[in-house]
Order: sequence, then C-alpha cells, then structure tokens
Amino acid sequence: MIFFLGTTIGLLRFPDFYSRMHAASKGDTLSTVLILLGCICLVSTQGEMNWLLGLKILLIINFIFIGSPTATHAMMDAGNKAGAEPWKKDSQ
Repeated sequence: MIFFLGTTIGLLRFPDFYSRMHAASKGDTLSTVLILLGCICLVSTQGEMNWLLGLKILLIINFIFIGSPTATHAMMDAGNKAGAEPWKKDSQ
C-alpha cells in the first residue's frame, strides 16, 4: 500500500504527462506484484491442493509484467502523437 501512496504522490507532484505516466506505471506494477506475492505466500501455507492456485497467481503476475509496460508505452505514444510536450526546466 505504501507503493500505491508513492504513485499517488508522483501523479500529483510531477510536472508533465510523461513523468506522471512513469510514476503510475512503476508504482502500480510493483504494488500489484507485491500484493499477489503475498497471496502466494498465504496460499502456500494452506495445504498441498492449493498449488494450482499459486500457479494461477504466478501467471497473473507474468501477465502484469508484460501488460503494464506495454499499456503505458501505448498511452505515452498516444500522448506524443496528440502533442503532449515534455516538461523543460525554465532557465532564468
């Protein structure tokens, strides 16, 4: 849950679309994977018949590792095509 909080702070504090998408992607992926790994630990203590459930959770983690960066890249590409400019530090 702390990583979700970090993602939220990143969404509020970062200056442009690209930085916000980066924070959302990394924080969301890490948070979800850690929660699912906790579920695997819980399932592994409940007996030998739940190994299939643990395998299913591992497949979900694999899908998240593949799907989340791909979706973020697609959204950033759409933002680039729509004309979203990266933030540049003002030099004074």
